[in-house]
Amino acid sequence: MSSTFYFIKINTAKPSSSMVSRQNMPSLKGNTPFSFLMLFVCCLLLLPVKLSAQKIDREQLLKDIEILSADDMQGRKAGTAGGEKARQYLIGRFRDNHILSYDEGYEQPFSFNTFRANERYDNNVNLIGYIQGEIEDIIVISAHYDHIGEANEDIYNGADDNASGVSAMLAMAAYFKENKPKHTIVFAAFDAEEQGKKGAIYFISKPPEQLRKGLIRLNINMDMLSQNDKNQLYASGTYHNPWIKPLLEEVPTPANFTIQFGHDRPEQGADDWTNSSDHGPFHKEGIPFIYFGVEDHVNYHQATDTFENIHPDFYYNAASFVLNAVIRLDKADLFTAPSSRN
Repeated sequence: MSSTFYFIKINTAKPSSSMVSRQNMPSLKGNTPFSFLMLFVCCLLLLPVKLSAQKIDREQLLKDIEILSADDMQGRKAGTAGGEKARQYLIGRFRDNHILSYDEGYEQPFSFNTFRANERYDNNVNLIGYIQGEIEDIIVISAHYDHIGEANEDIYNGADDNASGVSAMLAMAAYFKENKPKHTIVFAAFDAEEQGKKGAIYFISKPPEQLRKGLIRLNINMDMLSQNDKNQLYASGTYHNPWIKPLLEEVPTPANFTIQFGHDRPEQGADDWTNSSDHGPFHKEGIPFIYFGVEDHVNYHQATDTFENIHPDFYYNAASFVLNAVIRLDKADLFTAPSSRN
């Protein structure tokens, strides 16, 4: 996003008789602090002033997604050394953003079996933390950090799927570190989504002891935010939670960017995203959700899903829109919100 520079125009015309005369101006002699103040103001008038209302650090956002999708992360498959390396990076970034932990650390380990491939997956770990709000009611912001690993000497880096979502989540934590939310915000980096949302299922069934599941009022899930040729981001889930749509419609959209609603109706079959990612287990529990993501693209689950193939401007706009949506939803009275309907 290009920065905007504002220049102050200085009138160099000769003063008219109606202007204040030099004799009427206050003397700076013997008033050293005032002299330095006036000198500082004059310097500001002579230099361009950069004004920024950015809520997301674009440079850090892109740095996070580049690191998480690098070859040395080995595709971040659940239970692998690459997944562990990504997890350690995320733990460091959680600490950078002053995210609190419910237990002694952020890690929530779990194991599972897959029936399709008859595989046992150990060493799977969710990362769970929170930023305390003004009230105890909870909004869970989630994104899975795992991907599908390596195959046939190819690394499936998973830049869009889903280094993009977890990096955007980190950017939101940085914002709420400096701007206390109304609701308590839980940040959940889920593992093993690619094996069937296993991390989210485990979190819902066995949340951290100090986290009261009954206080979760909303799940905001991000999965694939950084690649779309039409500059379209979907907000899926308003069919099940219609009260959310008018709130999202209040959120301004950046230039050359559109928000779409849909992919959430039962009759859409495979195009119904209601259970396509980690928001599914929340919906099953009746917890309202909104899922932000893009439609499938040519790099989806391919070795070409790399940092070089993301669309940086679109990604920054998408992350910024989702943050503004979270800010708007945080202001709402979620205690009275109806349950997510089937």
